[in-house]
Amino acid sequence: MVGTPSSGISQTTLALLKDRAIGGIFLSGRSTAGVAAIAKQTAQYRKAATTPGTLLIATDQEGGNVQVLRGSGFSTIPSAVKQAANKTLVKSATAWGTELAKAGVNVNLAPVADLVDKIPAAQNKPIGYYGRNYGKTEASVEFGATDFAEGMQKAGVIPTLKHFPGLGRVYGNTDVTANVTDKYTLAGGTSIKVFKDIVAELEFEHIQPWVMMSLAVYPNIDKTNPAAFSPKIVSILRDSGFDGVIITDDLASAKQVAGYTPADRAIKAISAGVDIVLFSGTSKNVPAAMDAVLAKAQKDPVFAARVTESARRVALAQASLGAK
Repeated sequence: MVGTPSSGISQTTLALLKDRAIGGIFLSGRSTAGVAAIAKQTAQYRKAATTPGTLLIATDQEGGNVQVLRGSGFSTIPSAVKQAANKTLVKSATAWGTELAKAGVNVNLAPVADLVDKIPAAQNKPIGYYGRNYGKTEASVEFGATDFAEGMQKAGVIPTLKHFPGLGRVYGNTDVTANVTDKYTLAGGTSIKVFKDIVAELEFEHIQPWVMMSLAVYPNIDKTNPAAFSPKIVSILRDSGFDGVIITDDLASAKQVAGYTPADRAIKAISAGVDIVLFSGTSKNVPAAMDAVLAKAQKDPVFAARVTESARRVALAQASLGAK
């Protein structure tokens, strides 16, 4: 999934869609152009796409400080902290999701399901500092994220729970800081339980969310690898019965993974069990990363099988959205 500016058509993205058959794009940055303008953009991208299934078009439409799309036809969405007090959040989120669907967006990389409970919210730079968390308790996060996700699904937009196994207990933001570590989270701990409980509730309602992997390191589970590169951490999610799509956080520009080549980022994520590699910060290294994945799959049968498994999940997600 490749990042493209929400402010207008990118010729680079059009070329990747035509020549590389990428399966998804991510509308990045900020736009105040409104629903009609975004719908024209997404229609042009869909027309250019050569992916076999429905083009996955995603954005970040959480609310508060993280709302990519604004302008005529888009609501001003409150932060998750404020959404947590909304007794009719499913209805509200359905309306927000309907706006996205009208604009041609079919995946929302939201809601945040991170539990901010071990450090002061103001010191939790990626989540608590911006009020991106649904309160401070397991119950509030579970209720808020579940209702938001249910509303998105009702509108025909795939919701994405993030950032597994949780970014609510770190001080640094992996986008702009290296060596971000969570010293609290355990394999059987509450942060992970929140994600599992939300997934179970949504699947009970016949909703299949995606899950986004964090780029932080969790030494109590895996001392070496960022979560998105960790077979141990991905397996916690899979072993709980989750068979939906797992996507990485941005691997294009995040300082946390700057020490890895773009090719290694893609290969390590896929090898760990991730299904979609997100290069949202910049698309310049996407061809090299794709070539590296293809080359390894042609030489390594085990890795090829891993790619095929992920392709199946992505194809099912595309099919769930209907015709191209």
